[in-house]
Amino acid sequence: MDLVYNPEVWQISYWEITFRMVLALLLGGLIGLERELGGHFAGFRTHILVCLGSAAIVILSIYGFSEFASEPNVRMDPARLAAQVISGIGFLGAGTIMRTGLTISGLTTAASLWVVAAIGLTVGAGFYFGAAILTLLVAVSLFFFNKMEKRFSRTKKTRHLIIRVSKGSTCLNQVVSHLSHNGIQINKLMMETEDSSGSEGILIIRLHLKLKKTNRYEQIIAELSLIDGMRGLETEGEAI
Repeated sequence: MDLVYNPEVWQISYWEITFRMVLALLLGGLIGLERELGGHFAGFRTHILVCLGSAAIVILSIYGFSEFASEPNVRMDPARLAAQVISGIGFLGAGTIMRTGLTISGLTTAASLWVVAAIGLTVGAGFYFGAAILTLLVAVSLFFFNKMEKRFSRTKKTRHLIIRVSKGSTCLNQVVSHLSHNGIQINKLMMETEDSSGSEGILIIRLHLKLKKTNRYEQIIAELSLIDGMRGLETEGEAI
């Protein structure tokens, strides 16, 4: 059965293009606003640009080559350009991920950029209801679940600790004794030698701790810095 060419399928009005682009701006801006208020690297404008660009690409992919749709040797593939957005946005998201000590930040912002690109693609393709529902769910996740996550993390009873001690000192034994005396269990311990031009060797010790109580944790860690032979101490990415 021969396929019948329907020119209306490949046509879009200026009004429809404008509506889709404005809607992409609003939905992307809503997600970006939460990131901006949180002080993240990729904020309000970045999310708007990603959403607008994604919408523009899918509009171009579907309607930009309509004049060639009637050619007998041309096969239209509206998803080809749009598919490249999903893979390409990963490079932008990678730029928002930062590592400080044992703490990795920016993963949520990278994910929000990726999902904003999906929102833009959805709007550009004309699936307005799907784009609205997706934006609503993302907004709920970022605005409300973020508060729940922070509340949960305050009661989390695991911590990471990095200490630097002089080689040959009894500092490590004192650290283990002090932690044990205060009810802190060491689940994992890793040691490595720090490259240093000085004559004194330094050991880097990484500890994964389990706490029974969290209310005195900061005080206990501060007391560790007073032990003889301690050359540095870092907890959850913050130097003490």
